Amino acid sequence: MDRPLLIAQLTDIHIGFDRGNPDEHNMLRLREAIDRLVNGPNRPDLLLLTGDLTEFGDAESYARLAEAVAPCPFPVWPMTGNHDDREALVAAFPQTPLNDGFVQFVLDLDGLRLIVLDTLEPGRHGAGFCETRAKWLVDRLAEDRTTPTVIAMHHPPFESGIAWLDSDAREPWIARFADAVRGNGQICGIIAGHLHRTIHTQFEGFQLTVCSSIAPTVAFDLTPIDPETPDNRPMITDEPAIYALHRWDGKQFVSHFEGLGLYPVWARFDDSLKPIVRIIHDERPPA
Repeated sequence: MDRPLLIAQLTDIHIGFDRGNPDEHNMLRLREAIDRLVNGPNRPDLLLLTGDLTEFGDAESYARLAEAVAPCPFPVWPMTGNHDDREALVAAFPQTPLNDGFVQFVLDLDGLRLIVLDTLEPGRHGAGFCETRAKWLVDRLAEDRTTPTVIAMHHPPFESGIAWLDSDAREPWIARFADAVRGNGQICGIIAGHLHRTIHTQFEGFQLTVCSSIAPTVAFDLTPIDPETPDNRPMITDEPAIYALHRWDGKQFVSHFEGLGLYPVWARFDDSLKPIVRIIHDERPPA
């Protein structure tokens, strides 16, 4: 490949949380993220929106989302989360494929396959991954066992320790997903959202990365929770919006994260930093 492939990931946007407000907080954070992707130094080759795109799954919120991402000069691919509605999503993004009625599809990129999964189970906050969806994934993995493959899903299939938001590791959908991916050595990464925090782990031996949210962040608290006893703990905090930029160079899948906002620049590449940059560059083996 001529240059690394860059996949941007925005997740858990929750447009429409503040209904009727054209400048709601989540929309302002989304616009900042889009501006960074379009006008920043690391313009991606595509943008993946990994679920919970709206708060209520309503057509108006999807229309606002589609308008917000319209300036992107690269393809934009939406996915479902537990706050989404398949019919309304596809109406706003008609290029989105459906398979067996689910928002599941494969993108064949430059030496990389991206398999998008649908973990929406209407009426349930947690995930759904039925036998139909699992078979579709098994078939897609079986049809190409050599091309490096990344799987994208909204719900992460593990317990993170954020007790009030986690899936239970004993849930049948997690076992079904594990059975589908196990033994597929072409998988080089799994990416997800849902937890509103950046988290890294291993799942069935595969690298699994959760991207934090565009909407405000889930408070970092790993203590147990009793759903019957409110303890006044923080639940949501207004930390900076975060997006992921996944880099594929033909050999390695690397995930970077950037918090959005105005930060002071403490150093620039000027003559004073030229010596250290040159030393680091010269230490590399010749091409």
